[in-house]
Amino acid sequence: MTLRDVAELASEWRLEIFGAFHPEPEDLAPEGTGSVVLLGPSEPGFWNRFADSPEYRDGAQDPLDRWSRRAVSAIAESVAAEPLFPFGGPPYRPFQRWAIRSGRAWQSPVGMLVHDQAGLMVSYRGALALEERLDLPDLPNRPCYSCPDRPCETACPANALGTRGYDVPACREFLDSPDGRECMTLGCIVRRICPVSRRHGRIPEQSAFHMRAFRG
Repeated sequence: MTLRDVAELASEWRLEIFGAFHPEPEDLAPEGTGSVVLLGPSEPGFWNRFADSPEYRDGAQDPLDRWSRRAVSAIAESVAAEPLFPFGGPPYRPFQRWAIRSGRAWQSPVGMLVHDQAGLMVSYRGALALEERLDLPDLPNRPCYSCPDRPCETACPANALGTRGYDVPACREFLDSPDGRECMTLGCIVRRICPVSRRHGRIPEQSAFHMRAFRG
């Protein structure tokens, strides 16, 4: 089993490997795990695959989580792995810790995770816990190191997200106002303005779906 084998299986679901690591006991991976492989949306194309699914169309709650459970479980079965998810708790798996442990995600200047390929649009649909200790590739550099302007620090029109942290009440209040319509329909402007995010962009329907879920 190699990471390439996993990547090929994931691509059938329009998912890709967003990082992998060999866990230590403090990482709280399942006992006997040699490698944890993190999976996230492959863009472009992920949204079309999900939107064509029965989970998206059946009108029941949590369609993306239900689709993710089916997709990641199918991949896990093919590679004799245990499927793991960032939802379904408590208790919850420490996906943010795992993302940073993978060496492909870091804390951004505005606090959210930033990924070497997905930027501030990073999300994790699940992970695989494999017994094998897979060979892992060399790690990339943190993209913020080569971002001279850091537009994420000043982009939030509500001043709710920046170097001082995330003011959740201010964000929600802004989203409920007429001025918040752009963020609600196109997605958080801070996430969108990241130069790396723009290479991993979401279509408006996809962004609106996530923003509705955030607002509840």
